[in-house]
Amino acid sequence: MPLRSTARTSLVDLVIDQMEGLIANGEWAVGTKIPAEPVLVEKLDVGRNTVREAVRALVHTGMLEPRQGDGTYVRASSDFGAAVQRRLRRAEDLEAYEVRACLERDAARHAARRRTDEDLAALRATLAERDRAWQSGDLTAFIDADMDFHRTIAAAAHNSVLAELYEHLSDALRATLQSVVGAPVPDAVRNQYASHAAIVDAIEARDPEAAERAALAHLTEAMDALRGADERITGDDADA
Repeated sequence: MPLRSTARTSLVDLVIDQMEGLIANGEWAVGTKIPAEPVLVEKLDVGRNTVREAVRALVHTGMLEPRQGDGTYVRASSDFGAAVQRRLRRAEDLEAYEVRACLERDAARHAARRRTDEDLAALRATLAERDRAWQSGDLTAFIDADMDFHRTIAAAAHNSVLAELYEHLSDALRATLQSVVGAPVPDAVRNQYASHAAIVDAIEARDPEAAERAALAHLTEAMDALRGADERITGDDADA
């Protein structure tokens, strides 16, 4: 088949690229509202229809989410992340947690081998912030801090693919973490401070096996809490 000249990138495509860049670099963070349409028109120096088509395209991929009467929000930091979120919305909490467990075991093991002093300091800081949030009783802040802690471990593994994959997965796993924290189990299981501290200690000691064991212990405890919650719900349904 003979080669044909390719079409020039359209203005809409250029606007989409700019918006994707703002999302990817965190200027438009996941969970935040993007500027209103008139602001985008002015800043991008394009027409309303161009902006609308670009936003519509990113809504279709799942990166943006329109909310009636409120505006448009960033839902995922990439189209891949949006695809992961769509798939996890169809998964059971336990299934999603099992996938998370696979990543976190490897992240802890690699972090123990590759961490820098700066990585270790960041881990200690996020562990302390996690504990402060727990002590405050603010469960939303606690979940945010817990996610930051595990993102920091993934970053300390110094594998960009693993870190990006975990970032996308962790955005989608917030509801799963809420299920664990909200489960009717002892506070020690909901908090899991000791097992999180053990992960950091193993990473500090550069002990990959101990880091993997500590990560597995914490994840197993959380998955047991999810299984228990599922069994209680099933039992309640049977009694109804």
